[in-house]
Amino acid sequence: MKVFIIYFLLIIAFWSCKPSAANDYNNSSLYINEEITLDELAKRAVNDLKSIAIDSMRIPRTTSQNLKILKGQPSKNWTSGFYPGLLWQLYGHSNDERLKEAAITWSSFVEKEKFDSGTHDLGFKIYCPFGNAYKITKNEKYKDVFIQAAKTLSTRFNPKVGAIRSWDHHKHLWDFPVIIDNMMNLEMLFEATRLTGDSSYYYIANEHASTTLKNHFRSDNSSYHVIDYNSETGEVLKRNTHQGYNHESDWSRGQAWGLHGFTTAYRYTKNEEYLNQAIKIAVFILDNKNLPKDKIPYWDYDAPNIPDEPRDVSAATITASALYELSQYHSTNSKKYITAADEILLNLSSDSYKCDTPPFFLKHSVGSVPGEFEIDVPIIYADYFYVEALLRKKKIHS
Repeated sequence: MKVFIIYFLLIIAFWSCKPSAANDYNNSSLYINEEITLDELAKRAVNDLKSIAIDSMRIPRTTSQNLKILKGQPSKNWTSGFYPGLLWQLYGHSNDERLKEAAITWSSFVEKEKFDSGTHDLGFKIYCPFGNAYKITKNEKYKDVFIQAAKTLSTRFNPKVGAIRSWDHHKHLWDFPVIIDNMMNLEMLFEATRLTGDSSYYYIANEHASTTLKNHFRSDNSSYHVIDYNSETGEVLKRNTHQGYNHESDWSRGQAWGLHGFTTAYRYTKNEEYLNQAIKIAVFILDNKNLPKDKIPYWDYDAPNIPDEPRDVSAATITASALYELSQYHSTNSKKYITAADEILLNLSSDSYKCDTPPFFLKHSVGSVPGEFEIDVPIIYADYFYVEALLRKKKIHS
């Protein structure tokens, strides 16, 4: 009998460490202290610096499947700005000079990308590190970097389409592809106009948001991943996915990109249509029948084997960060948004999601299931938006 009891307890312990639709749900009355959490993350980040070789060709992105080996990428990769951006965020909170020194070093590896006209991801690559650096230090040299990146990104705008071209690859599939992720690169353009007075950046960002609003969303306010346009007429040719389960499914990180992007667009434009779309996306996410109780979504809300599908922590952190900002613009549902974001952060603080592999804070993210890479591993952008969410929570409570 004793052997059976011990075996039973071991089984419970094993399953308690695995995220599922039912477990890891914490009472929403519990509270995560953002100050303490940010203090702990800053200390972790400083300590992790000792374990990470300074290498411009291996900017932290993810790990091996067993969490043992750090995998990095050169600055050309779309994720290269997140680690230096994360260091800047934590320096801004802690004022620890060791984080500032590291942020300067890692940012320097990325700076040359301000001239890369072959990608739409300049907001991720350049604004995450240099936007944060300028916000914290007010050093003009950091502003100059992302202003140049804004100029470069503007060259990808097509006035016939009314949008910024996302990808140059897969030309056999798409003429002028625009992905929902691209909403995340508009903040750099809006900010460029605010700081320089040059309205062309604002115009491009607003046109892109308007075009995306018109063509990316279904009747239930879920978003397609890729819209393909005729580059000469602006006509919609295809509505596809590249990272979701199928063309009509709801890729979870894509929904989070849309929520975050339209909330940001409203901040700069005060266009009520953008705010209303952000609210509709929030409803779609928070009321989704396939959202687990702990609010850490599966990689696609329509994945075929739910609940036995990988979670995507990155979708959760992006969502939480967006909800904190959205709560400041929509008083009717402010408490609901804050409570949902608090629950996400609280659940991510459990042992089921915490990661001890330097420099990552969280595990269980997904890069691409269709692409068969980075499935159920730590990914650096999940950590970046985790810290951004905590900082936004701190700002609300300050």
